[in-house]
Amino acid sequence: MRSHVLATIAVVATSMALVGCATLQRTVEVQSDLDSLTKSGAVGSIATLDDNSTTTVLTSGVPHQTNGDSIGPRYRVRIAGVTKTFTAALVLQLVAQDKVGLDAPVQRYLPGLVPGDTITVRHLLQHRSGLAEFAGEPNADEWVAASENRTLTPADAVAIALSKPAQFEPGSAFRYTNTNYIVLGMLVEAVTGRSYADELRTRILEPLELEDTYLPPPGERDIRGEHMTGYADLPGGRTDVSRIEPSIPWSAGALVSTGKDLNTFWRALLSGRIVPENELTEMTTPHAGATEAEGLGYGLGVGSTELPCGVTYIGHSGGIYGYYTLSGATEDRAYTVTLTSTPKEQPDIVAMLSHALCP
Repeated sequence: MRSHVLATIAVVATSMALVGCATLQRTVEVQSDLDSLTKSGAVGSIATLDDNSTTTVLTSGVPHQTNGDSIGPRYRVRIAGVTKTFTAALVLQLVAQDKVGLDAPVQRYLPGLVPGDTITVRHLLQHRSGLAEFAGEPNADEWVAASENRTLTPADAVAIALSKPAQFEPGSAFRYTNTNYIVLGMLVEAVTGRSYADELRTRILEPLELEDTYLPPPGERDIRGEHMTGYADLPGGRTDVSRIEPSIPWSAGALVSTGKDLNTFWRALLSGRIVPENELTEMTTPHAGATEAEGLGYGLGVGSTELPCGVTYIGHSGGIYGYYTLSGATEDRAYTVTLTSTPKEQPDIVAMLSHALCP
């Protein structure tokens, strides 16, 4: 799991699966944007666009470097940091039920886990806790752990973070840090008395009928069913890195999903079907000075930006071994794109979002 490194996006042109048909001009523009990135080195990519009741799926390349199969519209991918929005939604449901206070100290729910009583739930949601990053440390590399048949508990992940100096005083700065969302997963379990996986399933996945989305349990390192293989350019060449240990990213980045399911999730979230209006407003309001890698203002588990056409995009991105996903929505449209390797050229994120989402 990476510390929110901007990878890239690609999709389109060579093989196209259409379910319905998006506006022709929109499709042409998205294809033009993404085809150039495919040519830049992505093995395979898939984009899903929802325009009111119409869904369009665009694919480019192949799902596996070893064969010439086509990418199916429901191929699963690892969505990495987009998992954080699901975790934030769970926490905000608990806030709406008066089971958690946004500005309450984490110590109230997880006594003794983090030092002092100045780190609040809001600080965790907005990456302003100052907790150090655990991801990527020698014992917290999900690809290496899979090859060594190791798992990691959330408590051990937090212990790794606490063995390092704090990044800053709680509330004084913003830094995207996976540790925050591991603590939030633990908070969900402490408050509800149920596993994070069970809460995720009963509160979000089942009500929205997200049939292709799941949280792999510890030790389940392969992706279920049809999926795209993730690749990374390592010293020995381009390598299949899709087999990882999911207990390491856990509530910060372990979900597996599809573009269709993610678009359904975003549209439900922004319509108030997952989080009530007051909490949704808190969630989608960016904090001054909180800006993630793609230049999006960061709220509580979501990023947002006003596109040049005047519409507001709300979403999240995520990078993990072999995969990069950008997913979100405006009031009228939703867009998810995933690629399975890193092209040589970085994309213009705002331009891509504009072509996909502007009227």
